[in-house]
Amino acid sequence: MEKAVVIVGSLGTKGEEVAFIRDLVEMEGLKTLVVDCGMTGEPAFKPNVTRGEVAAAGGDPAMLASGEHRDEAVKTMAAGLAVVVRGLYEKGRLHGIIGMGGAVGTSVATTAMRSLPVGLPKVMVSTVGGGDVSTYAGAKDITFIPSIVDVAGINRISRRIFANAAGAIAGMVKMEIPRAFDEKPLIAASMSGNTTACVERARSVMEKMGYEVLVFRTAEAGGRTMESLVDDGFVVGSMDITTTELADFMCGGVFNAGPDRCMAASRAGIPTVLVPGCVDTASFSGMETVPEKYKKRNLYRLNPNVTLLRTNVEENARIGEIIAAAANAATAPVAVLLPLKGVSALGGEGGCFRDPKADRACFESIKKNLKPSIPVIEMDNNINDPEFAEKVALTLLNMLDL
Repeated sequence: MEKAVVIVGSLGTKGEEVAFIRDLVEMEGLKTLVVDCGMTGEPAFKPNVTRGEVAAAGGDPAMLASGEHRDEAVKTMAAGLAVVVRGLYEKGRLHGIIGMGGAVGTSVATTAMRSLPVGLPKVMVSTVGGGDVSTYAGAKDITFIPSIVDVAGINRISRRIFANAAGAIAGMVKMEIPRAFDEKPLIAASMSGNTTACVERARSVMEKMGYEVLVFRTAEAGGRTMESLVDDGFVVGSMDITTTELADFMCGGVFNAGPDRCMAASRAGIPTVLVPGCVDTASFSGMETVPEKYKKRNLYRLNPNVTLLRTNVEENARIGEIIAAAANAATAPVAVLLPLKGVSALGGEGGCFRDPKADRACFESIKKNLKPSIPVIEMDNNINDPEFAEKVALTLLNMLDL
């Protein structure tokens, strides 16, 4: 099958630039499909998918036609473009995607790119490409190319940048991925510095049994990235050992991944082990960034750029409710393991975050809200003890064999 690159952009304001990239990609022997996601101006040429079709896929074509409520129009186009490109992918007509634009165009295009699986080539030429693009990328592998100058015409600088971008997407699509002869089923595991010993030991057990373990740091977007791969069907089982992002959700920390952080395995229907790992810790940047309401709480300055807050009884009880809800939603085997002597290295015996009362609040909340049919395994260990780590792995192995 001939491989195709989908090019997205506003043909009313970026038509010349889109055509330039289209022609270069086709010179590389690839088919192109142009999708117009613009909201103003007459299209410079006829696209393969019109802006009207995109708006209709977003559910409200009248919003685009009215020219009012631009914020709602942007949402409509972003939602519609995601539906369109996902449909093209599922029909085998999209092997790579490239977009170009300013902040609004980047938001629309990357919303669509985030609907596509990890590994599929995605390139975004953007005026915001040189800054913090984490909001645009989410948990997906989008390659950002700073446009340097505005995406407004072909000039000495933009010609080079656009040519590089066209070459990048063409090269990615044409590159054949070497296939390993010993591909192993994938297991996802969440880890932080305070659960490293546990995850490494559990990983070793799983690998000896023929699995490949992908470890995700819960700092930055690690947990969300892990769940994205689970959602995309890459993973057969999950060791969600480090659910600390729930503490950040509860306290407004920098690694807040939202209330659905533990739901991916339930959605995907894969066996999972859930552990309230590092829920004793919410993360902030420098000490000066810690909200005033937490200033008298138990704080630990890990380094000049990272300050940790010890969660309290009330916060841990609410975290327990979220973990139980995720387990209750599972359609595949699930188990919850509780390390009674501390959920992190800092929360172990003699640790600065040792607080058995707060830990118990989480454990009791989990047990109170969990379906009776879901096993809860309580172990008289710290999370990083070898016995606990091995039990996590063995529990998952037993569920995978069911």
